[in-house]
Amino acid sequence: MSNDEIQLGGEQLLDLYRMMALIRRTEEQLARAHQMGLVPGPCHTYVGEEAIATGVCANLRQDDVIFSTHRGHGHALAKGVSPRALAAELFGKATGCSQGRGGSMHLFAPEIGLMGTSGIVGPSILQGAGAGYSFKLLGCDQVSVAFFGDGAVSNGAFHEGLNLAAIWRLPVIFVCEDNMYATEVPFSEATRVHDVAARAKASYDMAAVRIDGNDVLAVYQAAEAAVARARAGDGPTLIDCKTYRTRPHAEGMRDGGYRSAEEMAAWKQRDPIASFAACLVEEGKATEVEFAAIDAEVNDIVADAMEFARSSPFPDPATAADYIFSLGA
Repeated sequence: MSNDEIQLGGEQLLDLYRMMALIRRTEEQLARAHQMGLVPGPCHTYVGEEAIATGVCANLRQDDVIFSTHRGHGHALAKGVSPRALAAELFGKATGCSQGRGGSMHLFAPEIGLMGTSGIVGPSILQGAGAGYSFKLLGCDQVSVAFFGDGAVSNGAFHEGLNLAAIWRLPVIFVCEDNMYATEVPFSEATRVHDVAARAKASYDMAAVRIDGNDVLAVYQAAEAAVARARAGDGPTLIDCKTYRTRPHAEGMRDGGYRSAEEMAAWKQRDPIASFAACLVEEGKATEVEFAAIDAEVNDIVADAMEFARSSPFPDPATAADYIFSLGA
């Protein structure tokens, strides 16, 4: 998609590249840290899918909220969690965004609208609808976003959440990150209807669009329209993003066996970051020098984040019972 269709300024375009590069570099370093034993438990990286979180969150305000999945590092960074706070959380340190208690799959930063990531399949859809309902009751113009994978669309939560959002015209954006596999089960073998946007239109009369999830401008444009619709009180939208993760489902798991080397190579040629940079250079909207400067800046930020995580303290054992429940006001 050409930038001529959405009219973003040069600095805005570079910001999109910067965020995608930040997510990619952070994830690569976290994968290495996991291999070194510094990240306990499972670690699901967002490598290959950076355009989706970047394009969607670029349209959100700080008081808008998102709900995410086990593969939520990219969403957290795009919504405003610092690389330091993210890395420290995965390292189990007290300086992490969940004070070292959540780890890779339980990232929280409600002060900036990250209302949680979860390893359970599908709850983000119901949580997103619930937040949208609260915004409607409050009469405000905030929106909520539910990120989920293709593995969630045959879950009951998908149908319940979309139906509720549709009949009550809630300000919710449902973002399906269709990376073709639920762990190692091909989406093509799990359902007869592979077009998730078609499901939303046919079953719930919901505004829905199917896009190239590796094209950050296509994602940005779809999210821009969805956010505007939600803020205007015109109800929910589903954005069906076709994408691909180029690393295993989780670090330490096999890469092939359920997908071919040819398929992986073909998708790597459609890398969202390299493709976007090449497009901007070709259209004369940015230069290789600018991208090199951003890459150097990002490398420094991520290196600092990893050192911060390594040197941060673990939570004090005396605080083990903290944050378990709230007595309320």
